[in-house]
Amino acid sequence: MTIRDDHALAADLATEAGERLLALRAERGFDDPRALKDAGDQSAHRFLTEALARLRPSDAILSEEATREERMDPRRLAADRVWIVDPLDGTREYAEEGRSDWAVHVALWERGALAAGAVALPAQGRTLTTADPPVLPAARPGARIRIAASRTRPPEFVQKLAYLVGGDLVPMGSAGAKISAVLTGEVEAYVHAGGQYEWDSAAPAAVALAAGAHASRIDGSPLTYNQADPSLPDILVSLPDLAGTLLAGIRDLHR
Repeated sequence: MTIRDDHALAADLATEAGERLLALRAERGFDDPRALKDAGDQSAHRFLTEALARLRPSDAILSEEATREERMDPRRLAADRVWIVDPLDGTREYAEEGRSDWAVHVALWERGALAAGAVALPAQGRTLTTADPPVLPAARPGARIRIAASRTRPPEFVQKLAYLVGGDLVPMGSAGAKISAVLTGEVEAYVHAGGQYEWDSAAPAAVALAAGAHASRIDGSPLTYNQADPSLPDILVSLPDLAGTLLAGIRDLHR
């Protein structure tokens, strides 16, 4: 593993964790989805936390798969640098044969802001990273806005928002896959208000911001990380030219 700076480290770790998840998926098959989900979560969590403990021993870690006691460790809140990781974002999709909309998230929060991040999309064969942010796609003048939404439980307000702004919902799996789809041109926006946590968005938000995309809460306020309560229930990521339209639509729906 090549260790250069924090950007490269995030990319290296997310990519390798993804490769390990692909190997585990191939080895186990799909006959027992629950067992595959659990094995994937735990193996990726173990790899990432052990690697970070070895390579960045002075930094704190916030992982989705950590215990509640580990998440509430006061040393995390006092730390200057915290790695926020989701070892397997989209466990449902990971355990479904043929699906590629799952991800591995590795982000670094440093002194109040996201400093580095990477989103591995292992089944798509790519990793999006702040080390080399993707070039945002060109706008499509006059075209309907494609909005990534949950494939199983799209919030009602997102359905209403799509109607209001003249858009179409595009169902996808993990949050990382949805935000990555904005950056690669498959959709123009991702809107969510059904409940999430910091690890669901930290890495993809870091990459989105580095690429010049809009990323905020749905009321337009900044996304904040390394909080005592890791709940971060809503998010808007979009091409920058569409942010105003989407935020105005959201405000109209919440009046």
